[in-house]
Amino acid sequence: MTSIVGVIFSSINEDNVPELTKLRSMGSIPYGGRYRLVDFPLSNMVNSGITTVGMITKNNYQSLMDHLGSGKYWDLARKEGGLILLPPYSGESETLYKNRLEALKGATAFLKKCKEDFVVLADSDAVYKLDYSKVIDYHIQKNADITMVYHEHEYVKSHYNMAFETAKDGRITDIEINPTSGGVKKNYINVMVARTSYLLRLIQDAIQHGYTSFGRDILSPGVKTYNLYAYKFEGYYANINSLHSYFNANMELLDKKVRTEIFGDRAIYTKVNDSSPAKFADTAKVKNSLIADGCIIEGTVENCVLFRGVKVGKGTVVKNCIIMTDNIIGDNCNLAYVVSDKNSVIRDNRVLAGCELQPYFINKGSLI
Repeated sequence: MTSIVGVIFSSINEDNVPELTKLRSMGSIPYGGRYRLVDFPLSNMVNSGITTVGMITKNNYQSLMDHLGSGKYWDLARKEGGLILLPPYSGESETLYKNRLEALKGATAFLKKCKEDFVVLADSDAVYKLDYSKVIDYHIQKNADITMVYHEHEYVKSHYNMAFETAKDGRITDIEINPTSGGVKKNYINVMVARTSYLLRLIQDAIQHGYTSFGRDILSPGVKTYNLYAYKFEGYYANINSLHSYFNANMELLDKKVRTEIFGDRAIYTKVNDSSPAKFADTAKVKNSLIADGCIIEGTVENCVLFRGVKVGKGTVVKNCIIMTDNIIGDNCNLAYVVSDKNSVIRDNRVLAGCELQPYFINKGSLI
């Protein structure tokens, strides 16, 4: 059986969603009423038979540690292997990493100790379900040096993107970083496979040459010299690269087909929180919404995602909103297209509205 180790970047690309990553890592962003974004790459790894996972942290990772704990909810609380939190710097430096390559340099000690033949690298900025073992099989079949996973969809500009051109056999013939033109492209979804020993050699070579970017200094120039192959992922995929995309990804969960594709079949694991069931008063009216446990609904909720412990007061109307954990919304309020972070309080008689393209955002712990 092929042995695989996983490495997850918990904080890469957090500049894309500054509203949600001020006080937390990218992987800690809440999603779907009870999950965090890190649950998806982590569950994908566990479901693919990967039992050793290194989690590269950075700053603001207290909520990530609280969520992951010992890894027991993902069956990764083990004497050997399991979930291992990696520091945001190497033993040779006390400064935080600035990019993916520096993060990998800091993870070399972990990778050198690993006995697994292959390594899967994945980010925490997307919602998808993928069997990584199939990517490994494809990687071996193609005798590739590196296999990169892509998804075909409309290109959306953000801080850092990568798109491919490929030959008929799947070999990557060109890598475009931050494309200038739009349209449907083969967009890299930040999932990569390589032999562990090969990745370590690449990192060592990058250190010796003073490289600063994994994409620009290694992958893009290496198209002609390395055997780079692309693996096409065809399932549901939602990249969280803006507040707008975060809003849309949650709203898409109201579609039963999307929910079935994400949560059917193999489970997506998360931290279990034992709280009371949601309570609906006689005055409550709820339509096409996801209501997590611990909520108390006395008003009207329509086309919303409500996380645990949300209270909606009497006479209040909440439509097309994402309300995170332990929000309290007073009586006779009207909210539309609002994304409210955790532990916020909205007093009686408030009217707050954004739009689909630009939701109104409420910071964590706000009083309005």
